[in-house]
Order: sequence, then structure tokens, then C-alpha cells
Amino acid sequence: MKEALRSAKRLVVKIGSALLVDEDSGDLRRDWLDALADDVAEFHRRGQQILLVSSGAIAVGRQRLGLTRKDRVLRLEEKQAAAATGQIRLAHAYEQALARHGITVAQILVTPDDTEERRRHLNARNTLMQLLAFGAIPVINENDTVGTAEIRFGDNDRLAARVAAMVSADTLVLLSDIDGLYERDPRTDAAARRLEEVAAITPEIEAMAGTAPAGYSSGGMVTKLQAAKIATAGGCRMAIADGRALHALKGLDAGAACTWFVATGNPLTARKSWIAGALNPVGAITVDKGAERALQEGRSLLPVGVRAVAGRFERGDAVAIVTVEGREIGKGLSAYSSEDAARIAGHNSREIEAVLGYRGRGEMIHRDDLALSAPSRRAQDG
Repeated sequence: MKEALRSAKRLVVKIGSALLVDEDSGDLRRDWLDALADDVAEFHRRGQQILLVSSGAIAVGRQRLGLTRKDRVLRLEEKQAAAATGQIRLAHAYEQALARHGITVAQILVTPDDTEERRRHLNARNTLMQLLAFGAIPVINENDTVGTAEIRFGDNDRLAARVAAMVSADTLVLLSDIDGLYERDPRTDAAARRLEEVAAITPEIEAMAGTAPAGYSSGGMVTKLQAAKIATAGGCRMAIADGRALHALKGLDAGAACTWFVATGNPLTARKSWIAGALNPVGAITVDKGAERALQEGRSLLPVGVRAVAGRFERGDAVAIVTVEGREIGKGLSAYSSEDAARIAGHNSREIEAVLGYRGRGEMIHRDDLALSAPSRRAQDG
């Protein structure tokens, strides 16, 4: 796993509040953020796509609002107010840090439903993928200002894993205040051994997790292991690494101590397995022979190859893909509602805007949102 970071094609990095925000002053650690931006820029230059999942908005905002007592537990509405105040400063800080390298930053605020509900999942994924295609770096945080499930993801550890699965990332790094998973809590047992690699998260591994440290952090090892379950099931390897020093990512790239969690399969296969096995189709799209051949060759389904649309569905819903003989050959997430899909069926992609009055996606179902049945597995790994 030593080459895992350098070999990553799409990398998600989670930054904890304790790293980014000075616990005493509540101010952003600008020197640390600049060093992180330097590392990110270096990875970006060598062609790696990077997404940042950043905590810190509440920690920064509470200071600006005078909510500075460490022993005070904030009410939900106070956390939301602090997030609204701190998020502006946080986004501006990332923009300034990466602008030094000529890199565009995009702020993305998500809620749990955005990662779990299919239609919103598809919208969020498409936006993130387009930003990456433009060479921008998304900075993602949970939308605490409107969320009502308090600390739903646990200091953004699980949010980072959900994002990694959403965008089919192959690598997730959780920068923390510890350099990995230990057999026992190293804060109380100096002889505790760090695990270099975890092949499976067994009950014995889960028993090694301790409690969250005091202060601004709300994650702890428990949520990191939960994140590891999500990420590895999505085909994404994950590392827990110490991020306290400057240039922590560069250090990890050079082989700094950490714990790697091994992925099961690859991200694309995991996504296709989720579509094939976990989603029930609510409609059907009939394709002609030409489209059937194209799908078997690993291509997307274009409107021109669609012969009929059955059922009622919305954008992002799962639909069955059937041949003109009525044989089901796969499932996929539709980029259009059933009404719009029926209107553009048989049309060339460049005619979509004229037919619908707006410019939608060129594909009815993108290849990454498509899982073929067993006889047509040539397209499974696209």
C-alpha cells in the first residue's frame, strides 16, 4: 500500500476541525492550510483529481459569535448559526490558499439526503464530476445550516466516505490527530501497536476503537472505522494519517506512518454492483439492436437508440433496460424523467435542446450509471 497515494486517480481528503482551527483562539491555522494547499497543488499538477471534505465551519463560527466557552454544549440552532458564520470564512480561506497555485475552488454544501436519496445523489455526483472535469477542486462540508440530524456523519468522517463512494474515488485519506489505528489507545498505553494495514473490519478491529477526544473534534476512531466500512465497500481504499504537521499529505506520499484499509474490488465495479443488486427499477427503457451492441461494448445509452419508455419515473430513478424482444439486459439510473425520456426517444443527442427546451445530458443513461446483466458483463468494468 506504500504507493497507494501516488497511484490514486481520484483522491478525497478529509480535514478535521482540530487540524484546521486553533482550539484556543478559534482562528484558522493559516500556515497549516497553506501547506496543505501546496501539497494539493503538487498532486493536482501530476494529474490527480482531488476533493476536500473540510470540517471547521462551526469551530470558526462559534468564535466569531462569542460562543467561546469550551464546556458549553451548543444547541442545534446555535450550531447552525455558527456554521453559517464560519462557512464564509472557511470557503474564503480555501480560495485564497489555492489561488496562489492558480487552482479554482468550488464550495459544495451537502446534507445526508444528498448522498443517500437517488435523485439528489445523481445531481450531486454530476456536479462534482463536472467540477473535476474543469480542473477545479471541490471543498465539501455538511450543510449544517439546514440539517436537522445533528452531527449526522460524525465530524465529516462518514460524509467523506459517502462522497468518495459517490464520485467513485479510489482513495480516501482521513487527516487526524493520530497516525492510524492502534490495538489499544496509545494515549493511555504507550506500548500499543499501530496496525499498518487492515484487510477486513472484523469485530476485533472494531473493538480497538476508543472514544472521541475532548475539544472541537466530534469524530474519534469509532466514526473513522464506520467511514472505512463505507469506503472499502465502495471499492475505495482508506488511510488514517496524522495531519498535525505541516505538509502532512506530502509526508504521507513519502511513506509516513498510517493505517491503510484495503478496498474490496474497485470503485466502478462497486457502483455497478450497487445499481444491479440494491435498486429496484420503477420503469423500463426498450433499446434497439444498435444500442444493445453499444452497451455490450461499454458505451452509454443514447436517446437515438431508445425505442420505448414504460412506467413513471424521475431523473435518477433506476430503470430496467430491455431489448425489442422484451429481454432484460441490465439496469441503470436515468438522466431524464419518463416524460422527457419518451419525448427524446429516437432523437440524436444534439436535438435534445430543441425537443425539451433545455440542454440536458447527451446520454439517456451514462455508462457509469449502468449495470448489465451477467451475459453482457463486458461493459461491467467499462
